[in-house]
Amino acid sequence: MKTSETKIGVSAWETAAAVVLPVVMVALDTSIVSVSLPHVAGSLSATTDEATWVQTSYLVANAIVLPASAWLSIFFGRKRFLIACIALFTFASFLCGAAPTLAILISARILQGAGGGALAPIAQSILLETFPPAKRGVAMATFSLGVIAAPVLGPLIGGWITDNYSWRWVFFINLPIGMAAIWMVKRFIVDPDYIRNARAGRIDAIGLGFLVLWLGTMQMVLDKGQEDDWFSALWVRWFSLICLASLAGFIIRELLTREPVVNLRVFADRNFAVGTVLLGLVGLVIYSPLTLLPLFLQNLMGYTALETGLAQNARGLGVFLLMPVVGVLVGKVDSRKLIALGFLVSGVAAYMLGLINFEVTEGKIAGTNFVLGLGLAMISVPLMTVAVARLRNEEMGNATGLCNLMRNLGGSIGISMVTTMVARGAQSHQAFLVTHLTPYDPSYQGAVLAAQSALTDRVGAAQAPGMALGAIYTSLVQQSTLLAYIDAFRWIAVLSFVAIPAVLLLKRAKPAGPVVVD
Repeated sequence: MKTSETKIGVSAWETAAAVVLPVVMVALDTSIVSVSLPHVAGSLSATTDEATWVQTSYLVANAIVLPASAWLSIFFGRKRFLIACIALFTFASFLCGAAPTLAILISARILQGAGGGALAPIAQSILLETFPPAKRGVAMATFSLGVIAAPVLGPLIGGWITDNYSWRWVFFINLPIGMAAIWMVKRFIVDPDYIRNARAGRIDAIGLGFLVLWLGTMQMVLDKGQEDDWFSALWVRWFSLICLASLAGFIIRELLTREPVVNLRVFADRNFAVGTVLLGLVGLVIYSPLTLLPLFLQNLMGYTALETGLAQNARGLGVFLLMPVVGVLVGKVDSRKLIALGFLVSGVAAYMLGLINFEVTEGKIAGTNFVLGLGLAMISVPLMTVAVARLRNEEMGNATGLCNLMRNLGGSIGISMVTTMVARGAQSHQAFLVTHLTPYDPSYQGAVLAAQSALTDRVGAAQAPGMALGAIYTSLVQQSTLLAYIDAFRWIAVLSFVAIPAVLLLKRAKPAGPVVVD
């Protein structure tokens, strides 16, 4: 039987291809720029920390639109809204590639994130409605290949483009993909009856305002707080207070109003509530290493953008190999076991990254990333399936929007957290290590004399002592920064392990009802 989501003469897999392609484009864009951040910073006269705003601004704009995607789909019609979002994302991609300054690039990324925010939840709701309950695991595996594998493959593609052309082309490549996605949606997608006959009602402007204020102030604090020493800055304290007040106002408003822009009542379902929290941790585990590794490999190890992408590409291989298997296992094996095992494997992989040093090989980085890819594949499909298993079709659009919101928030918070840990950790480790650089330390004295001896023949006896001290200090900074990266990776491992007991709170649940059919 055909579902109400499928046109006559169009198979479920054609429908899946039509909605997954734009998701792949959006998911690819969350990471393809990661290996280009040093090049972006250099080209636009910005620091590396400032360049990371290109990532976080995109994620927070994406997150703002996510919860409202269900209401917007009903108000405009899901198919029309989907096409409009793809068009906006594609146009914003052109603006990103043409941006002459960092401020314009960030503004274009915010517009791009707003255009791409609704694509993932719309795609998920269409897939969940199109495929029968028995095949929802396979449908979610198809979706997850785009959501997880694309960000993982992004560094490889972005590295090749950056080294051979320019970082601007990592945005320009979205233009043909976006046009192809618009054509496929027009050709294969049709709105189901409950969307065509639904009444969106008035927009909850107050609730939407609280949402924008909450996420906007939170991201400002996360992005700029490190520069101004966090709560020692008056504006950080005020923004944090506004953020908390806006979050409280948003929750109260959405629970009390008759027509909320985001239906928070779905959190009454235990699986959905626990699942969204775990999805936030998944976002942290996905995006934090994607930001840390390129900075470590390029700034400390001297890798090119392409070499950095190749070192991380193994994570995509792990996802691709295991994701189809996991899709088949969902429904046959207790999903909670798969999720717990996935967090365990991801934690082990993050801990392995916490053992890196300056002798680490590209093969070891690739192997660790492969293990991390296996862990993420075991988490994503069963976790999403279990989280929405007991919800009705009419709740899917709202629920998937909230799930993707939590994943993006986890990623945004994770990026800000680990970059702060590296910046602060490098300073604290340097303050500790420098205590050993004294005239009374035999190892230090031996290193100075050896460096002076090596440099004397090259620069002369007069300049050798100063250059020797400079070389030792450079080594000190590198070692301090390395230790900071190690700390950050180990914290990611700890958070992965902490998630395992939370999996026990999930119930093994069957769908609440059949999908809507003609």
